[in-house]
Formats: sequence, C-alpha cells, structure tokens
Amino acid sequence: MSLQWRRLSDKASLYLPVLIMGLLALGTWWLVRNAPKPVVSSSEKVARHEPDYFLKDFVIKSFEASGRLKTRLAGGTGEHFPDTDTLEIKDPRMLSITPDGRRTVGQSLRALSNADGSEVQMFGDAVIHREPVPASAGQKEVPPMQIESEFLQIWPNDERISTHKPVVITRGADRFTGDSMQYTHLDQIMQMQGRVKGVIQPSKAP
Repeated sequence: MSLQWRRLSDKASLYLPVLIMGLLALGTWWLVRNAPKPVVSSSEKVARHEPDYFLKDFVIKSFEASGRLKTRLAGGTGEHFPDTDTLEIKDPRMLSITPDGRRTVGQSLRALSNADGSEVQMFGDAVIHREPVPASAGQKEVPPMQIESEFLQIWPNDERISTHKPVVITRGADRFTGDSMQYTHLDQIMQMQGRVKGVIQPSKAP
C-alpha cells in the first residue's frame, strides 16, 4: 500500500507544477479583468470650452519687422479659450494701418479673434470706418467709407470684409444697402446680394 501511494505521490508531483501554473494564469486573468481602468491623464482629457485666462481694460498691438504699428486691439474685457485658441472680447475697439498710412477703425459690442488676429468676427452694432485718402499727384481724393451691420467678419492682413447680415455702406455721399456683402479692398471689388439699393450723389463740378 505504501509503495502504491508513493507511486501516486510521484505522479502527482509531476503534474503539480502544471496545475500551479494554470492557477497562476487563471488568477492573472481574473486580476486583469477586474482591475480598475487606468486614470486618463489631463493631457488626454477632452478640452472643455472654458477660459484659461482673463483680460481687463487691455490693449494688444502688432508690429511689422520695421517697428511700424500694424494693428491695435483694445477691449473692456477678454477671455481666452484654449480649446479653440480664440479670444472673446467685450467692447472691442480696433485699428489697422496699411503700409501707406491709411487707417481703418472698428468697434462693436463683442468680438471674437483667432490667435494671431488675422481673423476677427464682430457682433452687435458693428461699424468699420476707413479714413479718406487725400488727393495726390495724378490721383483723386478717395472719400471715407463706413460699413455697418450686426455682424462683420474681417481679415485685416488681406483687407477683406464679409457679412451674411443686412449691411449699410456709406462712401462719401453715396449710400448702399443689401442683405449680405463681400468686400476685397486690394481688388477694389464689392459684391452685395439680396435686396440691394443704392443712392449715388452726382459728383461736384471741378
């Protein structure tokens, strides 16, 4: 009896390591299955539309390489949103100066600017006013121009303005209205759509 028991014990000892490895594998699988999910790092979290810093009574200026002032943006308050990298401004006041010194000013109730200020959206009582250009040798005087709408989208570097809202344009004594507009100053092209009306005053005799 003892000899037979010894033989069974020897056989069991041969399979014991396999049994232990199987139990370890099963235990590992159970631990992986029931282990808590790893915590997502802050860099992997979905960015929320919340401001990361605030501005009050601020002025932002941009200059060319020569040091000439190119644009100036001021506001009552400003909030930067990192998820869109935009700056939302209340009571914005804008100034843009071309290389030849022509000045354009704008204001509205609220504005939204991208990171480098190359695109600005103006909301509520938006007004853009371009100062007149005095007459020079061989060229006539360019009258002042003003654009008014509840929404204006501006690309200062390209000198483009667009709106899908009703708009009023005044150029000197002339006045135009329309339901939408696209204007490119470099090409001197203005397109107006919808119910377009215009009043053109006769030019004064020299």
